[in-house]
Amino acid sequence: MKFLPINKQDMDHLGWDEVDFAVVTGDAYVDHPSFGASTIARVLEAEGFRVGVIAQPSWADGHDISAFGRPKYGFFVTAGNIDSMVAHYTAAKRRRSEDAYSPGNRAGLRPDRAATVYSRLIKQFFPDIPVILGGLEASLRRFAHYDYWSDRLMPSVLIDSCADLLVFGMGEKQTREAARALSMNNRAALNEIPGTVYVADNADGINGIRLPGWEKVCASKEDYARSCRMQHENQDAINGKTLIQAHGKQFVIQNRPMPPLNQSELDEVAALPFMRDYHPSYEPLGGVPSIEEVRFSIIHNRGCFGACSFCSLAYHQGRSITSRSKQSILAEAKAIIADPKFKGYIHDVGGPTANFRKPSCERQKKFGLCKGRRCLAPSPCEHLASDHSEYLEILRDLRRLPGVKKVFIRSGIRFDYLCRDKNEAFFKELVAHHISGQLKVAPEHVSDHVLRLMGKPPNATYIRFSKRFYELTKSMNKEQYLVPYLMSSHPGSRLSDALELALFLKQNNLRPQQVQDFYPTPGTLSTCMFYTGLNPIDLKPVYVPKSAEEKDLQRALLQYYKPENRKRVTDGMKKAGLGDKLYLLYGGAPPKPEAAQWRQTSKPTRRTKKPAKSMGYKTKK
Repeated sequence: MKFLPINKQDMDHLGWDEVDFAVVTGDAYVDHPSFGASTIARVLEAEGFRVGVIAQPSWADGHDISAFGRPKYGFFVTAGNIDSMVAHYTAAKRRRSEDAYSPGNRAGLRPDRAATVYSRLIKQFFPDIPVILGGLEASLRRFAHYDYWSDRLMPSVLIDSCADLLVFGMGEKQTREAARALSMNNRAALNEIPGTVYVADNADGINGIRLPGWEKVCASKEDYARSCRMQHENQDAINGKTLIQAHGKQFVIQNRPMPPLNQSELDEVAALPFMRDYHPSYEPLGGVPSIEEVRFSIIHNRGCFGACSFCSLAYHQGRSITSRSKQSILAEAKAIIADPKFKGYIHDVGGPTANFRKPSCERQKKFGLCKGRRCLAPSPCEHLASDHSEYLEILRDLRRLPGVKKVFIRSGIRFDYLCRDKNEAFFKELVAHHISGQLKVAPEHVSDHVLRLMGKPPNATYIRFSKRFYELTKSMNKEQYLVPYLMSSHPGSRLSDALELALFLKQNNLRPQQVQDFYPTPGTLSTCMFYTGLNPIDLKPVYVPKSAEEKDLQRALLQYYKPENRKRVTDGMKKAGLGDKLYLLYGGAPPKPEAAQWRQTSKPTRRTKKPAKSMGYKTKK
């Protein structure tokens, strides 16, 4: 096995006079199945195409983009594993100083809005060559969308980038079909591939759902919210429809979603000849830090029917669950064990949600996932089937492999799904074997009306799970803890809700070292709430904390115990009229009622027959 070529010298060494396709990525070149660009490149290679990888090209000129000359058929372009704007900026819009997807953890090696910049650069040097966008950044921006960093609506990334096609979701099938069409000089066939988006001069004769157009969503937040809901309702491969959105005189057309890979197809992708490491050219630069999180980890599933409002998974990867076979997982584990750097610890056997292995119910296989209804929240669907038996069997087999000391689960566990399983075998073995001292879970909040907007279960569910977790931990004489992920300033959260969360933390002796301020990323339902002040599901108003002052205070409340936060919390709560609640956080006597304070500071009048003493005061002699 070898790395794919990254420059003309590599291409010449292979005896190639050109590449068929160049894969351009905003990440460093890490040849691992967790990296989307590498997966697409290996899929193309498996189809018999000559593929080159252009990683983090300079956007100041076309020197890097033209590293292989003009590819025979086209370019596949991605901003990388994460959105380039999220890679560059915090939720407070401060520039980050590090980038784990770049050599030496160095920031600034990709441009803002990388998918658009790379595509335009390619079109500048090769005007007629097909450019196909994919990956998270492009997928979430496929229609008119709210852009948090500029605080305005932006058109489809296809309009801005001048690319020829956009692949949304997990793109292996779309990539194969697009590559075959281009190799047969059939560019017209690109517009017929499910799971893709294209731009047309008219939409006559296309049977699909018309979304509110660019002009309408710019003029009306209600129309924008309605458009957002319609997009989310049509992401299922069985019941999703073609979507059409006018952008001036052009039309952005999304074909029906591509069916997800089945188990054998997913196994085939996992078995592609990945090097499972970063390119050796990065070694003098300090390597690529992001590989360390996944080097000894196994992804066993795709999709997430949890569909949290703030998460991009439902819109990008989809709600349908596909899982790899046990044989495929064990084969990857053996490859990991053979790595000289392996010390006996498999860091994770997970995915978007670690304990989702099967479809949420049998009905969806025929009818698709329900529109306007989540499988788990605010309460579990009556058809939901919670079963961890197959996952548990795989974990047991992994533990038995020679050379394996421990198998951890570090991906998120959906605790409400776990609690619904009447068989506690997985829960017990999770506590006994698969936690490295701390189990990360994501209750996110404790206020039930905020949780409902988040698409999370009520707080009582987390309390029940937490209680049982510590009961099992104690029964096994282990010292293990839950580490809850928490979010401040999500739409719907007022200061009183943030205070409720802070008090919950105090009562349960929890001191989170990290908390996440809500980050409005394109395409999510929560971002729609943030921009419009409306819940896109029912168009009802939603309170949105937007000022930097309130967002800062809500975040500080979650870490009220830190000395540097005390003045900020005290001043902020007093200013908000909640100063009388400070004693709940910091102790001391509760404030006395206003009337009692007046009586204490006022002298009794002569007309009072039983002054002071009858009110409990002592009089001077």
